[in-house]
Amino acid sequence: MTTRVQMIIETLRDYPDQMFTARQLAELFLDRYPQDLAEKRLNPRYKTEEDLIVQLAAEIGGERTEAAKRLCPNVATQDKPRPRKYYWQTLQNNTLLNDDDNSDDEDVADNTSSNDASFTEHDLYPMLISYLSEDVGLYCRRIDERRSKNTRGSGGNHWLHPDIVALETLDKGWSDVVRACVRGSNDSFFRLWSFEVKKTLNKSNVRKSFFQAVSNSSWANFAYLVTAHLDSSVEAELQMLSGLHGVGVLLLNQQSLFDSQILIPARERTNIDWLSVNRIVEENQDYEAFIDQVGIYSQTGRLTRSLWNK
Repeated sequence: MTTRVQMIIETLRDYPDQMFTARQLAELFLDRYPQDLAEKRLNPRYKTEEDLIVQLAAEIGGERTEAAKRLCPNVATQDKPRPRKYYWQTLQNNTLLNDDDNSDDEDVADNTSSNDASFTEHDLYPMLISYLSEDVGLYCRRIDERRSKNTRGSGGNHWLHPDIVALETLDKGWSDVVRACVRGSNDSFFRLWSFEVKKTLNKSNVRKSFFQAVSNSSWANFAYLVTAHLDSSVEAELQMLSGLHGVGVLLLNQQSLFDSQILIPARERTNIDWLSVNRIVEENQDYEAFIDQVGIYSQTGRLTRSLWNK
């Protein structure tokens, strides 16, 4: 069976004049290695081909890419600007032909550092909401920590609520008969999402940021840590933490929002933790308004669109 590392090497070798994102490589893998991926296709965890592509794209990054580079020096990545691009670099006498490009890479890094200083984490919130609403189909609300009551004193709400929350409706296109049937059962026709946003993830803040997302998302069906800039050296750490705790990672592309990508898919929690929901509702007015609208939708199937995605 062909391993992911071999797939990376072979695919880049066969397309030496092209650059690919992790998602584009994943789509190629499905075409090139149908037998190797047949068992993975049958995994009930991947309900659609899109779910499988997202997972394969996540598997391409981190340690597998580093292993491919160690095995084959022709395998190369361009990390800036994001999203990361994978390509086949030509060697001559064990020397890279594109060594002269190093100065350009340094310029890009300098520009990125400059851009980092020009925006704040709060600037990312409307961008993320736009991406989630238009590309993922979620109904989003911003949760402002300044609107919390802090009834438990200083530090009582530490890591209590995320930056963005969202409602996903599952009953689009259902008949009224089916909707009424589901409302009368224990099944749910919506899912709740949680997003913790960080400007940058690097070695100094990755674990703290990840566990903040773990802490403030225990109530949700899906939880994500979102960043605009990701140090490639922490991808393996994120893969390990996500495997343990189920929180996914989303890379937000500021220049082209719809080139944003889920680097690591979140693991679904089938049950909403309503005790945690109640705890946050008691403290934060924005979250209370969010749950109020979720309740209205659950009972009536109606959405007041003017109250969402802002």
